Amino acid sequence: MPLLRRRDLLQRSASALLTAALTMTGLPSLAQAQASSGGGGHPGIELTELSTARGDDGLLLSYAVRLELSKDVEEALYKGVAVVFVAEAELFKSRWYWYDKPKVRIVRRWRLAYQPLTRHWRLSFDGLSRSYNSLNEALGVIRRASQWRISDNVSAEDDHYVVFSFRLDTDELPRPMQIGLGGQNDWNLAVQRRITVTQGR
Repeated sequence: MPLLRRRDLLQRSASALLTAALTMTGLPSLAQAQASSGGGGHPGIELTELSTARGDDGLLLSYAVRLELSKDVEEALYKGVAVVFVAEAELFKSRWYWYDKPKVRIVRRWRLAYQPLTRHWRLSFDGLSRSYNSLNEALGVIRRASQWRISDNVSAEDDHYVVFSFRLDTDELPRPMQIGLGGQNDWNLAVQRRITVTQGR
């Protein structure tokens, strides 16, 4: 048997065995995962903008995410289940001689709930609540932030970076729902990125 043909058969056999193993464990195959996610990343969330700037108020971070809820998440909201979204920024100082030093960690949390009686969406943040006429209007508030102060001014002589993450916090869901979410990608709305802090103003 020619060497190339034998190698091709071995690769196909390995691929078939991997697909069978994933099927038995309930996990999607690579082809299925790429088809459902457009080739990479979750189809429901994408970080489209992320930047830092030094200002008079300190180190400022701006971000924007493309956030589209799945049918399952929307149905849960309409049934009265509140969901929590979390934006988190952690500032690190780079060190060549040891582990990078974490300097500050800032978290923002939004609680989104549907009010059936008024047919409004209530968004709670930092102890305050506000009502919106539509789900898209409420999500628009969550999707972006401009000049979010995450720290006092950091030294321009040292190298710093920020690890930013945005996610739907499934730990805040009712316990019975958490148990039933295993392997459901529709609820796996999370994105993370690292960005270097610019040296100048």
